[in-house]
Amino acid sequence: MQGKSPALVDIAGITLFCAMAKDTPKQNPEPISGLFRLLDGLASLVEKLYAESQAARWGLTLERLALALERSATKRFADAAPPRQKLEDYLAGLHLEDLALATACAAGCESAWEHFFATYRQYLYSAAAAITRRPLGDAYACEFADSLYATLYGRETALGRVSLFHHFHGRSKLSTWLRAVLAQRYIDVLRQEKRLESLEDNDGFEKVLAPKHKTDWEPSDPRRARYLQLLAAALKQAIASLDPLDRTRLISYYLNDLTLAEIGKAMNEHEATVSRKLERVRLELKDRVIAILKSGCVAKDGPQAQSGAPRQPGLDDAQIQLCFEYATEAWSFDFSQLLEAIPPQPGASKWPPPDG
Repeated sequence: MQGKSPALVDIAGITLFCAMAKDTPKQNPEPISGLFRLLDGLASLVEKLYAESQAARWGLTLERLALALERSATKRFADAAPPRQKLEDYLAGLHLEDLALATACAAGCESAWEHFFATYRQYLYSAAAAITRRPLGDAYACEFADSLYATLYGRETALGRVSLFHHFHGRSKLSTWLRAVLAQRYIDVLRQEKRLESLEDNDGFEKVLAPKHKTDWEPSDPRRARYLQLLAAALKQAIASLDPLDRTRLISYYLNDLTLAEIGKAMNEHEATVSRKLERVRLELKDRVIAILKSGCVAKDGPQAQSGAPRQPGLDDAQIQLCFEYATEAWSFDFSQLLEAIPPQPGASKWPPPDG
């Protein structure tokens, strides 16, 4: 894909495809029923704020917006109990429409997401260009801005939905907060690049030896080859079990190098929707790979099963972690080859169709 930078792309091959699918810290959801501790006795004010926020346009209930207001006030006053007037002044000073939009997006409201995408996309491109000190429209800056959508959208967990929007409390404008988030992410990118540069000496040679050049005193794990073989087989099995449309998105993005816009046009989906679905599939794949490795079912497609040998027991958490660590070290495996090896569904046609 044109303009794609390794520092910004989550998946550049099978190595990063699973190993970098890190879990987002879980948040305990609060019950959405009635008003909450800090807002007790402020029902009329909350109703007024609800009307001002235009939350109803996104289908948000009064209780859900009240929860967002409660979180914002709790963040501002911590465990202290502020005077009633101080609390009322704080709530009235929030950017309510922005808070309602962010809350709706965090809840997965499609209409809110389409509005957010249409309203803030160009702003994010402009902000990303300024932050990265690149010209407006630069491919790297645009890719950097687009990388934010999946994190903002979040995902469902056993404890509720997790979204970066949960960290927006309405104290600033949404545009200001988004710019701050982009700036912090870029600082993280620069820090990562700095850490990588620190591994090189003044002549540009790596201080850390590449795995194939390890010296005799660096013992190697005799199980390494087996772990990598199991991981490759598990990933292939997980991809093969995906919904055909999800596989199509993966192949289009990671194998055919289509942009999000091109995929969205062909599949009649919003670019933001394509980005969210790719992120969902990536996380889903990691969960499936882990489940396959734990169950030991991956062996039935391996050489042991073909030779009639009994199925090996599944891997434990520590062994699975080693699989991912070894994969990120120096696994010369082309993810595109894996996608190409997945047989098409019966009756499936070549996608996307040529331009007509």
